[in-house]
Amino acid sequence: MNLNQKLRLGLTRFVVDAQEKEHPLRQLFWECTLRCNLKCRHCGSDCKVSDVHPDMPFDDFEKVLKLVKEVYDSHKVMIVISGGEPLMRSDILDCCSRIRQLEFPWGMVSNGRLMTESMIKSLLAAGMRSATISLDGLEDDHDWMRGVPGSFKTASEAIRILAGEPRIRFDAVTCVNSRNFFRLEELKEYLISLGLKAWRIFTIFPVGRAANDPQLQITDRQYRELMDFIVATRKEGRIHLSYACEGFLGEYEGRVRDHCYTCQAGLSIASVRIDGSISGCTSIRGRFDQGNIYRDDFIDVWENRFEPFRNRDWMHTGRCGECKAWKWCRGNGMHLRDDEGNLILCNFERINNGLEYEN
Repeated sequence: MNLNQKLRLGLTRFVVDAQEKEHPLRQLFWECTLRCNLKCRHCGSDCKVSDVHPDMPFDDFEKVLKLVKEVYDSHKVMIVISGGEPLMRSDILDCCSRIRQLEFPWGMVSNGRLMTESMIKSLLAAGMRSATISLDGLEDDHDWMRGVPGSFKTASEAIRILAGEPRIRFDAVTCVNSRNFFRLEELKEYLISLGLKAWRIFTIFPVGRAANDPQLQITDRQYRELMDFIVATRKEGRIHLSYACEGFLGEYEGRVRDHCYTCQAGLSIASVRIDGSISGCTSIRGRFDQGNIYRDDFIDVWENRFEPFRNRDWMHTGRCGECKAWKWCRGNGMHLRDDEGNLILCNFERINNGLEYEN
């Protein structure tokens, strides 16, 4: 790592230290349904097409929003509606309109299958400020990953429409795996042809359906090549590509994202899951739930709990205890820990492949 990277990492660490004390709520995920119209190979929550848990009544989540609004500036807290597939809810437009009436900005994560032009117009009218659509490769690769023929075409059309919408922040997200890895250049050109300006990439971590599917994993060498692809694409400047929050990346810090790595779960990000559980982001294991909206006051939970998120010294053992990158990484992302708190995957190790890390 060069001096500039170290300086940026030092500044990031200073900001995170302040966030651990102040924990300003800036993003709140709402897992509004577990129903889904796809059968994704990599689904982290292992969603099913049928009901595995009833949709959360919006009235229940609205009570949380009203509590938040009493204490915080609602204009500064982004509500992210996720699932499952949020558009499976017949009342989704009413939910969105009521979030806007409470003066919260909101966005949505969708697979795009129901994101028709008329639906997009209705969501915009209900106040949508951001959106993310998943596209996991060209047609054969995407439909293989998503488990439903035709899902590539509907996702592509949604991307084409939303990419031309100036009123919202929009990106497409791609899960890189052993099948689509070799066609990333083609996929890049395809997304550019749709008018997409912002593209985000992530890689699989072995939980949910992905835990026992080796086809979803790329090798350590391919992982480094992926980082180089992101760096090269960013230098090109034809599409803004970034890597997701999958942990500390050593020499690639500041080069594959617009910022240096932090895990914001419990620092500025909270979630309310389908059963009312309160946690960081929706990908984090249930052992780290900090409360439940059906028995706890959300504000009290946010202000006074989240100790495992805000003081991560408990992670400084085992692999992390011996790692010289600890001062920058602080134990990796919370979603990369299992129910016992053990590290599932370390992408820093994958990049360095056992090489000594320089302070």
